[in-house]
Amino acid sequence: MFGLFKKDPIKKLEKEYREIMEHAMHVQRSGDLKEYARVIDRSEGILKKIDELKAAQNA
Repeated sequence: MFGLFKKDPIKKLEKEYREIMEHAMHVQRSGDLKEYARVIDRSEGILKKIDELKAAQNA
């Protein structure tokens, strides 16, 4: 019953991932490729965490 009000960590990470990818798009359009690479690297780390959480839920 108390689990009803818990927030889903996967949804939180997916929202953060979408925000970072939008930021990456703006950085790429500005031409700062080094910053773009850093932002993409960060987004890949979040995507990896999402995949791990999904795998843990399915196991």
